[in-house]
Amino acid sequence: MQIKLIIDEKYTETEVHIHANNYSDQVEQLMKYLKSTGTDVIDGYLQQEIYMLKIEDIYFVYSEGAKVYFQTDEHEYESKRKLYELEALLEKSFVRVNKSTLVNMSKISSMKVEKTGMMQLVMDNEATAHVSRMYLKGLKKRLGIGRDA
Repeated sequence: MQIKLIIDEKYTETEVHIHANNYSDQVEQLMKYLKSTGTDVIDGYLQQEIYMLKIEDIYFVYSEGAKVYFQTDEHEYESKRKLYELEALLEKSFVRVNKSTLVNMSKISSMKVEKTGMMQLVMDNEATAHVSRMYLKGLKKRLGIGRDA
């Protein structure tokens, strides 16, 4: 893949052009990545107040029953969105590790194999999350580790 950058004052906004000989998985992934939001904050609810949370401060996004929460160092904030919506919205920074949990990749401290053979993530705040086998390959790929990296 070739990448070219052209800086010219005639452009009033950034344009991205993709030239390819066919529509491939790589082109699709690139388009999804470019379309995903570049937002730095997201709305979280705590009691009767709405907080604008910095995405970089969120460790986990997880669902419990019908509710979805953001876990930060200080609090757990409720989200009004569904987990799959947040997964698409936050795909640049977060990765799904099991059916009900997304983790901030920049907050992962280490990974370890438990006695049961399950993989466990240890976050910067020492909180942990289990990685299901179904999502382990995708996690490793996103982190750039293992043979498939």
